[in-house]
Amino acid sequence: MSVPNPPAASPAPQLPPVPPAGAPQAPKKNVLALIAMIIAIVGFIFACIPGALVVGWVLLPIAFVLSIISLFLKGSRKWMGVVGLIVAVVGTIIGFIVFFAVVATSFNDAFSSGETTVSQPLDEGTDAAESDDTAAESSDSAAEGTRENPYPLASQISNDDWTVVISSVNADGDSVVADANQFNDAAPEGSHYEIVTYTVTYTGDDKGLAAEVQLDAVTSAGNVVSSFDHTVMLSDSFGLDELYNGASATGSQAFAVPDGDAVLYRVTPGMFADEVFVKP
Repeated sequence: MSVPNPPAASPAPQLPPVPPAGAPQAPKKNVLALIAMIIAIVGFIFACIPGALVVGWVLLPIAFVLSIISLFLKGSRKWMGVVGLIVAVVGTIIGFIVFFAVVATSFNDAFSSGETTVSQPLDEGTDAAESDDTAAESSDSAAEGTRENPYPLASQISNDDWTVVISSVNADGDSVVADANQFNDAAPEGSHYEIVTYTVTYTGDDKGLAAEVQLDAVTSAGNVVSSFDHTVMLSDSFGLDELYNGASATGSQAFAVPDGDAVLYRVTPGMFADEVFVKP
């Protein structure tokens, strides 16, 4: 009688190899660094969009903090945390640049009076074509309206909000100042008063103050003389006239200018408008 063979023994389970003591282990995945990097990239994108700056400013600091924390996790990959940190810092810088650009543009749109244009008076017997030819010849040397090539009196200086016309300049204004008010001071030694009469017209959409138009004298040496340097009262001094669209105000200002100096007058038709020079 044969004896049955005993059942074969099942193979012993295979265990994963145990690394020898002291051997370096493979770095783990750094989930926090991955999240930080993704948030930083998204925040960077939003920081470059003017209308979504706020979202970028919320995400970038979060990404910055998470990236810093991820770099201190032991046994995990660091490169994504480094990328997230760099992107967060660069995105914040770009966000500030975009912010200031938006603010500057908004400020300019809010306060700018638009491009300044000038219409010169035509002398009798001079047609528009001849005037254009003369302007073209003079513009070869210097741009019109600059100190080197000022406009003549009675030029109409305009932008979106104001139209300004200097009608006359009285180079011997000492007697006018003295007669206007007994308390007016005489011009300082070595100087005299010049009286400038001009008209401002508000052409904007709402209303404005005539004082928004600035007028100053500029000496041949380049010094700026303001009417406030030696304030005097004239019979038709400019005040704080409030004007609506189409309304005008005419008045005069006195400037204490050096004797013998052929000054120019600088017109700024609005607080942030381009300046234009006029020669008496």
